[in-house]
Amino acid sequence: MDNLRIFFVFVCVLPVLGGCFPKVRPYTGADAFSSIGGNPDYEKLEYWAAHPGKWDPSDSLRRREKKFYNDQKVDVFYLHPTTFTEDNMKYGDNAHIDDPYINKKTDYTAVLYQASVFKKNCRIYAPRYRQAHISMYYTKDSLAKKKAFELAYNDVVQSFNTFLAFRGKNRPFILASHSQGTTHAYQLLKEVILSSSEKSQLVAAYLIGMPVPRMDDKIAVCKDTNMVGCMISWRTYAMNYGHTNLNPTDESKVVVNPILWTIDTTLSKRQDHKGMVLYNYQKTYRNALVAKVKGDALYISKPKFIGSLFMNMKNYHAGDYNLFYKNLEEDVERRIREYFLSR
Repeated sequence: MDNLRIFFVFVCVLPVLGGCFPKVRPYTGADAFSSIGGNPDYEKLEYWAAHPGKWDPSDSLRRREKKFYNDQKVDVFYLHPTTFTEDNMKYGDNAHIDDPYINKKTDYTAVLYQASVFKKNCRIYAPRYRQAHISMYYTKDSLAKKKAFELAYNDVVQSFNTFLAFRGKNRPFILASHSQGTTHAYQLLKEVILSSSEKSQLVAAYLIGMPVPRMDDKIAVCKDTNMVGCMISWRTYAMNYGHTNLNPTDESKVVVNPILWTIDTTLSKRQDHKGMVLYNYQKTYRNALVAKVKGDALYISKPKFIGSLFMNMKNYHAGDYNLFYKNLEEDVERRIREYFLSR
């Protein structure tokens, strides 16, 4: 669950991948900002990690693909994973909204390597929020945990309301998230979106990296590549990995194979894997793995790339997006097309 620590291991496996991600240094000068009273103001661009009104790392267009970018008729509301992971917990249980170190870490990991997958087809909105510290997932202090996640979620709701005002009426949108972002996105989907008029404008919800309970009476699971207005999720583990937190017979969670875009247990073929992205954002690795759904999780073969011989991971949480980057990018484009065809 410590997404950033695992992330550095995943994208910086060996120097042959182009060198490890440089040490994150805090924003300074014009890139840093101070929040009055410590509360977010989503009318201002600095409270967004990604926003169409400014340059951000999600705009780091892949050199070979600039000319292929489509007319962006859809917006994405993306909630980033936990980046408040420091042991000293200098802010207590929640991050400060204006911390220059946490914000830069968010922008140059999650926004660059995850949110960017939507850039080809969408305008990206990614709010900063007073995220709960990573330890809040494990604490036995239930009251502290409740307060920490409530504060973070309240920021998410506030930013979503501002997002609705920014984007204008009747524009379709995608809800996307990872890890702690999915904790909040699931609640937002359940409590806000599905009971509002915005439900009809939802292309799909990509709620990745956490166990996501099915809500079949409210929203369908995306069972094929043509469905829209549905939800998608997966958690990625090594093939045949067993853990007490995983249940191979549990079918109550949303698990979609991001290569085949089905929910059955069919094993994908290597040639169907369109490409993953590691540290070098300009390079993709095709035909690198196979995947299958089993119970409440997704299982993959060991990814193949230069240097992967030295990698021995069981939990690919930090790679939930990166491993299927090109498949996901294609799926987003396909569902957007299907959304407009159905209208």
